[in-house]
Amino acid sequence: MAGERDLDGERDAILAALTPVVDGIAATFGPVCEVVLHDYRRPERSVVAVAGSVTGRQVGGAMSEIGMRVLARGDDAGDELNYLTRTGNGTLLKSSTMVLRDSSGTVFGALCVNLDVSAVDRAHALLGALAGVAGPSADPPTTTFGNDIDAVVDAIVDAHPLRRHKSWAELDRTQRLELFRSLDARGVFAVRRAVEQVAARLGISRASAYSYLSQARAATDTTSDPDGADA
Repeated sequence: MAGERDLDGERDAILAALTPVVDGIAATFGPVCEVVLHDYRRPERSVVAVAGSVTGRQVGGAMSEIGMRVLARGDDAGDELNYLTRTGNGTLLKSSTMVLRDSSGTVFGALCVNLDVSAVDRAHALLGALAGVAGPSADPPTTTFGNDIDAVVDAIVDAHPLRRHKSWAELDRTQRLELFRSLDARGVFAVRRAVEQVAARLGISRASAYSYLSQARAATDTTSDPDGADA
C-alpha cells in the first residue's frame, strides 16, 4: 500500500535525522554515556546507530528486554525516564527510553540513553557511611543487553521466577501457562522464532509451545474483557 510505504519513508527519515543526535548526546556526557537508536521494525537487529560503549552495543545488534517490553505495549508504550537497572556484569545504569512515533501515532523505534553511574553510587555509599546515614536500598533489576537476540531471549526465560526452585521439566500445565503469559506480556514473542526457542529451552515440542501461547493469550483476553463476545 502506498500509505504504508509513505509511513516507512517517514520512519526512515526520522531515524536518519536522529543519527547525528546520538553522537551529540554521547559527546556531551563523555565516556560514561551510551546512546542507542533502535528501529523496532527489525527486532533481531534493531540497533541502527550507537555512540559510547557502556553496554557494548553495536550497529546491527538486537534490542534488549526493555525494547521487547515496549513492543509488547505497542502504541500504548510511553517514555521511560531516569530508571535504574544493572547490566549482567553489575554495572549500575541510569537510563531513559524515549519511544519514536510516526505521524499516524505508531511506535516504531526508540532513542535510549544509558549512563554508567556505578562510580557515583559507590561515592554516595561511601559518603553515607561516613555521615552515618547509609542504609540498604532496593537493588535495581538486572537487564540483559546483547547484540544477539537469541541470547537475550534465553536470559529472560532462564531468569523467570518459576525457574528458581524447579527445573523446566517439573513445571505443571498451570505453571507453563503462567510462564507463557508472562513472557508474552514482556514482548518475548514479538521476536521471530522466539516460540521455537522457548520450546527448545523448556524441552517441549513446538506444537505444545504454540498451544500454551494460544491458551495463555485466550485466558488474558478473557480476563481483560470479562463480557467476552457479548461486549
